[in-house]
Amino acid sequence: MADLEALHTADADEAAAFFAEADAEELVAAVAATSDDDLLGLIGRDEIRPAAISGILHRLHEYAVPEQLARLHGTVRIDLERRGRLLERHVLRFTGGDIEVVDDPDGDEEVDVVLTTSILRFVRLVSGERNAGLEYLSGKLDIDGDADLALAVGGIFRVPGADAVAVDPTALDPVDVATALKHAPRQHLEKVMSSGFRPVVLGEIFRRLPDFVDPVRAQKVDLAIGFRLLGNPSGEPERFVVRVRDGVATVEIVGPDGGAEDERRDATVTCEAHDYLRLATGHLNPLTGVLKGQLKVKGDRAKALKLASVIDIPEPL
Repeated sequence: MADLEALHTADADEAAAFFAEADAEELVAAVAATSDDDLLGLIGRDEIRPAAISGILHRLHEYAVPEQLARLHGTVRIDLERRGRLLERHVLRFTGGDIEVVDDPDGDEEVDVVLTTSILRFVRLVSGERNAGLEYLSGKLDIDGDADLALAVGGIFRVPGADAVAVDPTALDPVDVATALKHAPRQHLEKVMSSGFRPVVLGEIFRRLPDFVDPVRAQKVDLAIGFRLLGNPSGEPERFVVRVRDGVATVEIVGPDGGAEDERRDATVTCEAHDYLRLATGHLNPLTGVLKGQLKVKGDRAKALKLASVIDIPEPL
């Protein structure tokens, strides 16, 4: 295994040589086996950090799944910070399988998206240990610009020696989402749900919702609740219908042409998408949301609240 401990006494040239020559598979294994504090102590030093980050970026293709990398086209700027202070700025140009590290110290290069995060989180993302989608939801990774491109970049990384993507940023387990949202500022959630990540988050949350229905409590329940979610940049609200009958829940997407719109429903809940996200992950009490006007219910309010009572809201870790 690559010996990260050697970085304790390395100078900049020795650090550059280490990251250029270390076996990629061994390097990722060593990073994964090192605690956050120790990793920061090794690569966070000013005399080591530039060499470490540059070495990782220039070998990025070794950490990528070729098929995923081939789909990427665009220019990405990565701003690495410590307590809000910019430490490193790098630009990567993706051209259908190739990665070019652009020498742009002044940040004049026109880019499609800017990713802002910490040194530690960047290294964990590249080594396939963190989910870029969850990092974005939590506010630990900020995205300005093309969110689809940013998350596609987050989905190219593999553990060297393996063929598959280590973490799919669009695969969002509701429990993980609930944990990610635990300390996410409301303003940040509004930004996320105005980005290209919005359909991914909503699609995954609604897709997984039936998995969290308690079949015992829902056994004698028969209801249909519509959700009308506001704040879509397109101006057109997303519409979903959740039906519960005989202990089983189903979710239907209501398309622009109406679809399930004409079928029976007991109530329709209208809210901002970021408030629905908080509701679905246990961070917004449904009764509180109604009383505060965050959730507006048209129809049978009791049935709308009944839906919440038969769903086991994921507990944040």
